[in-house]
Amino acid sequence: MKVLVTGADGFVGAHLVQALRARGDSVEPWGGPEGQRGLEITDARAVESRMREALPDGVVHLAGMSSVARSHEQPSAAVQVNVLGAAHVLEAVRRHAPEARILLVGSGEVYGAVPPGDRAAETYPLKPLSPYAASKVAAEVLAQQMVASYGMSVILARPFNHIGPGQSPGFVVPSIARQLVEVARGHTAPIIEAGDLSPVRDFSHVADVVDGYLLLLDHGKPGEVYNLCSGEGRSIRDLLDELQRVAGTFAEVHVDPRRLRPVEIPWLVGDPGKAEALGWQRRRTVREALQELMDSLQGGSPSVPGSASSSTR
Repeated sequence: MKVLVTGADGFVGAHLVQALRARGDSVEPWGGPEGQRGLEITDARAVESRMREALPDGVVHLAGMSSVARSHEQPSAAVQVNVLGAAHVLEAVRRHAPEARILLVGSGEVYGAVPPGDRAAETYPLKPLSPYAASKVAAEVLAQQMVASYGMSVILARPFNHIGPGQSPGFVVPSIARQLVEVARGHTAPIIEAGDLSPVRDFSHVADVVDGYLLLLDHGKPGEVYNLCSGEGRSIRDLLDELQRVAGTFAEVHVDPRRLRPVEIPWLVGDPGKAEALGWQRRRTVREALQELMDSLQGGSPSVPGSASSSTR
């Protein structure tokens, strides 16, 4: 199977490309404008030209602005990259590889704030609370239209938070981890800067999410939406404490107002039942993801290239 991966030079894209090649697939990696096989996803002509050359059997569309914080700063850019970029990829597939199966990667952020204790299933109302989340909703609506109007085989994934080696330091978990590595090495005082640590999120190991993408690409039903999540909530504070145990540090936390979001979601946990019914299983723990992240930062194991996108708390 020839699989085209947009955003192949990003955090998840790098893991996905490795997994596809490991199972014997041929991979066409599309990176960002400055990356390997670089492509500006908002350039419709460039996307169509490259699609005409690639003629893939499958497409995983990961490319886009992945930063909630950046989307608040640049809402127009979030729409341009996440909505128009998706439109260009979908239209290019329709024109040149109409039989290809497409996995459009969205986000659990589309649910907005879920009542504490609840788990959002795929039928839960969508209440996006950031330009990023709104752009993901718009891309999903566009994909559903392509399925209904043209019979395209588009499957929709809604991953929740995922962590592991190679993630950009602009995201909260690797940001904390990098600071703790410096503390552990004695390079800085035992103090780290962070934002609001109270929000509860649904975390998974990036490799499990990649397994979910492979399953959905192969067996997902066109037009259907699938959550990829653990179904368990953990606060940012809880992950920070676990990282401290992994690193062997006892750093104090200072709240940096610059890392606070305009709108915060107190609780966002998903229901993975639909993907599990399809056969998805989580084989790795959050602790393993944190350990692998710390090992990669400390030089204990090679890291996978990360995304250049930025998101901070």
